Amino acid sequence: MNESKISVRYAKALFLLGKEKNVLGTIVTDMKLVGELCSTVKDFWLMVESPVIKTSQKRKTVKMILADKVDAISLNFLDMVFENRREIFVKDMVRNFLDLCRKDAGIVFAKLTTAGETDKEDKTKLSEMLKKAFDSKIELEEVLDKDIIGGFILRVDDQELDASVSNQLSQIKRTLVQ
Repeated sequence: MNESKISVRYAKALFLLGKEKNVLGTIVTDMKLVGELCSTVKDFWLMVESPVIKTSQKRKTVKMILADKVDAISLNFLDMVFENRREIFVKDMVRNFLDLCRKDAGIVFAKLTTAGETDKEDKTKLSEMLKKAFDSKIELEEVLDKDIIGGFILRVDDQELDASVSNQLSQIKRTLVQ
């Protein structure tokens, strides 16, 4: 089975369960926590990926870490994922689940990459401009990346505006080489 099919099916199942039980907001919060845990705690992700660690030990560890932090539905979902040995797809499941929730709520996800901190006023203005342009609510995530030197990269759905200094330098270099 294709990796994306696995993660989409599990995400869709969790989404439908959350809607049915009317706890979608709680599960969204839980899945954001799980996604952050997978992305930021390297030891946790190494444990999840490890083929050497037994499934039963992984399940116990996940329950121990998340038992008092997430809802029972989210914990049972994760337990089922680990029991079915699909744990390496957890990051994709979380991403797909959050995408489904955004689509259901009519929210467009935007990612702003900058070299330094953006002040709150500029983020608010950008959100308002995007809200008008896409005629929908906007969820704006800011990412810091020193490699872009300056400027910004804005990604909304499958569209990208690259106004970074590093991109402009690359364009100048290509022009000079030609």
